[in-house]
Amino acid sequence: MKYEAVIGLEVHVQVRTASKMFCSCPNRYGAEPNTLTCPVCLGYPGTLPVPNHEAILKAVRAGLLTGCEIARFSKFDRKSYFYPDLAKNYQISQYDLPFCRNGSIALSGTGFSGEPLPEKTIGITRIHLEEDPAKLNHAAGASGADYNRSGVPLLEIVSEPDMRSADEAYAYLTRIKEIMQYGDISDCDMEKGQMRCDVNISLRPVGQKEFGTKIELKNLNSFRAAHRAVEYEIWRQSTALDNGETLRQETRGWNDDAGESYLMRTKEQAHDYRYFPDPDLMPVVFTEEEIDELRRTLPEMPDAIRARFVADYGLTSYDAEVLTQDRFVGAWFDAAAKLAKAPKLVANWVISELLRVLGETKCPIDDCKITPANLAELTDLIENKTINGKIAKEIFPEMFETGARPSEIVKARGLVQVSDSGAIAAVVAEAIAANPAQVEQYRNGNAKVLQFLVGQVMKLSKGKANPQLVVAELKKQLD
Repeated sequence: MKYEAVIGLEVHVQVRTASKMFCSCPNRYGAEPNTLTCPVCLGYPGTLPVPNHEAILKAVRAGLLTGCEIARFSKFDRKSYFYPDLAKNYQISQYDLPFCRNGSIALSGTGFSGEPLPEKTIGITRIHLEEDPAKLNHAAGASGADYNRSGVPLLEIVSEPDMRSADEAYAYLTRIKEIMQYGDISDCDMEKGQMRCDVNISLRPVGQKEFGTKIELKNLNSFRAAHRAVEYEIWRQSTALDNGETLRQETRGWNDDAGESYLMRTKEQAHDYRYFPDPDLMPVVFTEEEIDELRRTLPEMPDAIRARFVADYGLTSYDAEVLTQDRFVGAWFDAAAKLAKAPKLVANWVISELLRVLGETKCPIDDCKITPANLAELTDLIENKTINGKIAKEIFPEMFETGARPSEIVKARGLVQVSDSGAIAAVVAEAIAANPAQVEQYRNGNAKVLQFLVGQVMKLSKGKANPQLVVAELKKQLD
């Protein structure tokens, strides 16, 4: 390839707090439009903002989790622009003294395409805290503004231009989402607008140190859209350069249905926003002791959890990756694995059965009626050969529907696995007598017929016979 892509991301993450950034209105998604508002977030003249202490602490926590330097002295600024989503015609943000600077995160694993990525560190320029604008809705030839979102605390995480491909951009977004979720900073639900991103991308000839013309992509509402948009824009810019065109700095939107970008406006510069310190808000000062206290409360991060799952529970790297994609799933599995005799079996059941049923029913794992203790008990029943896997799958739906303990269901339905050698020998003899043709095939060298006979024994025992003992007894009687 003649050109190298230079990619940086601006990720916006809504901070999960009870109230908005500068007023006491609830920070809640899904209410009727313009019902969670007050004179402050509607920009009425004469109102005074009051900073949300919890949002500030979570901004600092985000910086600590991404290796940032935390400013001991910071301030809020006014960013002036005129648009319907901003009632007071300026946004309270941060400009030259943000809370967090000079961080980094490590990329590893795979990209969107599933191809493994080389280990790489992506720099984080800054993380600052601001208020979210209102949400504009466009439908049926009319536009409306919902100010419920206006004033929601919003982190802007600005990366260095260290990414070189769409896969790296995808992996970076995945990592940011993990950190924000595990750090209890945000739920990062992109369908609810809790995480959005803009991509800055330019091309330069391979080997050139100077950056090319930067173009910003907006309206990226999913990781898949971000990946597609970066791949498209690399193609569009390289085609333009090959044709001798001169690229200009501009902001482009992304139409995911059409799979292409479109011009929105020429890019503004920082001075266009006329930043100045907000006169209604005092600077924010942190002491060393306060930063150290926040650092002591940081949670275990996904990379460390995955390594622990592999070391302590004998999981594969793949299993650990799947189980930690959602922090609530990871914590649920961890609780079950600590109680079980066979943690690897617990992992298999969570991945193959529990996550499937949760997905089909759209049930969050925290609302699941199966408790970690009950799944641990189910796998122990299998491990102790009290029941077999077939019976476990039969009772699993009832556990999910009712929350009942598996031992109670097994007892009530008489499903205890039969491991008595005499009883199994009798059922095996009955199956052999009932299937003379298959017995003859087996004795003539067709070993595959054995599985058919195992199935017949299981049918006769109503699934309760111990499969390992059945196989041994069949071979004994047939051979």
